[in-house]
Amino acid sequence: MQTLIDNFLQGFGGFLDALDGLLGGHPWFAFALLGVGIWFTIYLGLPQLRYFPRAWRILAGKETPADSPGDTTHFQALSTALSGTVGTGNIAGVALAIFVGGPAAIFWMWATAFIGMTTKFVEVTLSHKYRVTDEKGEMAGGPMYFMERRLNMKWLAVLFAIATIFTTLGVGNLPQSSSLAAGLETSFSIPPWVTGIVLATVLGLIIIGGIKRIATFASSVVPFMGMVYVIGALTVILTNYDQILPSLGSIFSYVFSGSAALGGFLGASFAFAFTKGVGRGLFSNEAGLGSAPIAHASARGESPVAEGLVSLLEPFIDTLVICTLTALVILSSGVWTKKFENEFEFTSIQIVQGVYEEGNQEHTKSLAKHLAAPSGGWVERFEGTLNVVDGVIQETDITVIHNRSIAEEIRVYSHDANEGKQLHTGTIQINENGQLPSGVSMVGKSLIHSVPLTSEAFRSSLFGDFGPHIVSITLVFFAFTTAVAWSYYGDRAVVYLFGVQFLLPYRIAYTLMFLIAALLDTGLVWKISAVTLFFMALPNLFGITLLSKEMKTTTKEFFNRSP
Repeated sequence: MQTLIDNFLQGFGGFLDALDGLLGGHPWFAFALLGVGIWFTIYLGLPQLRYFPRAWRILAGKETPADSPGDTTHFQALSTALSGTVGTGNIAGVALAIFVGGPAAIFWMWATAFIGMTTKFVEVTLSHKYRVTDEKGEMAGGPMYFMERRLNMKWLAVLFAIATIFTTLGVGNLPQSSSLAAGLETSFSIPPWVTGIVLATVLGLIIIGGIKRIATFASSVVPFMGMVYVIGALTVILTNYDQILPSLGSIFSYVFSGSAALGGFLGASFAFAFTKGVGRGLFSNEAGLGSAPIAHASARGESPVAEGLVSLLEPFIDTLVICTLTALVILSSGVWTKKFENEFEFTSIQIVQGVYEEGNQEHTKSLAKHLAAPSGGWVERFEGTLNVVDGVIQETDITVIHNRSIAEEIRVYSHDANEGKQLHTGTIQINENGQLPSGVSMVGKSLIHSVPLTSEAFRSSLFGDFGPHIVSITLVFFAFTTAVAWSYYGDRAVVYLFGVQFLLPYRIAYTLMFLIAALLDTGLVWKISAVTLFFMALPNLFGITLLSKEMKTTTKEFFNRSP
């Protein structure tokens, strides 16, 4: 049975990789995402710069009467949307971008955020303008409403709403729970199932209360958790103050050429740095995704433009501030090029024929090309039988790849229901994908990514062994509030498609998936996340582009009335 499950997970992981390579992970999608933002930035005259001070004034409540229609204040709506964006993307997502694309990926995260400030302004304004009141008397809004009410494209609205429900799991639920469980297990030895049960219970109690309880929770927690993380990150950066300028330099040095091999990092092409930086930027600040407009549609106010202006602060806070701090923490500490002992993730192992060394430039180039395009024939995958004695592989003409690096000091373990985990002696059969059979695992040194990488960066500072605990505690707040916010996005999609009577079943299912995700393979979860983003973003980008002229007219009317 376990063999069937493992084979399914391998096949499913490969399918997700292939799908992502054609869709969200392909350069065409990154160009489309940035292209829409650049179009609106030019067409509306740099609103992220011109209206930036005005956005802060509106956020402070100076321009909105208290009796305006809506369920939440501007601050609560922003906090709810930020709680959806400030999550594992700021801790794990930045680390993953550097791990895959090198320092240059951070530049493209910045570009996505700056351009995304305009995209967010547009999508929130249009969604707020066409919001409605549901059967419970609560505001319901989001791209599906302007798609149906203004564009008369019911099919597009339904497509977006369905994609939203799946994306609530792929972005707001699964990676948050998985990262939480991994972080707490590493730092405090808390079993993932315990994390899943406890936090799923708390999650259910919060989301049952709807937007008002969610907004109250978010507005209380988000400012606190942001401050804690900023202080901790600045402490780490200042510990490595002599590496701040070199770290910034590394971000800009390889923007258009790709990142060179360094330490255990095998290098990354321009295309990889570009697509992964844009993709992680989208995951982090969600500009163009169409999620934040659902939260902002609940805000009190007569003018949709005012709420749109508040929303452009999100990418600034989320990516240009918090993600930048995480990037400097990781780059200044140097841990992104170092190998650490870890148990190899099942879906991240490859075994290739031949001996490859990091010091050999031709070897690293070949492996980097292989990792970017495994079917390209740059290296030969190993397929056949390996002999293992006391956990040590006897063959000397192979190379084990894990987490995009050449693995070292490898030990092979077998898992038995009766005897547990023990060093393996015997043979193991490697399939055509160069991966391990069921019941066998590897432990060794390789690059790490996501939460473990950020944790090691914090450990390298004056915090020492307490550093990972800071990351874990912050992650609890970040990831959990993200899961809470995304449950509301799914709420509104369910209401749009099926009506309020289906809210309770959805909330129960969402809570159960949060529990299950705590036990899932982290690598597989991130692959699911990458794919689901695309299906939500594309209809939204298409819809707002069609309303370009209306957006400009609406903005002009707002500033003519209140210059």
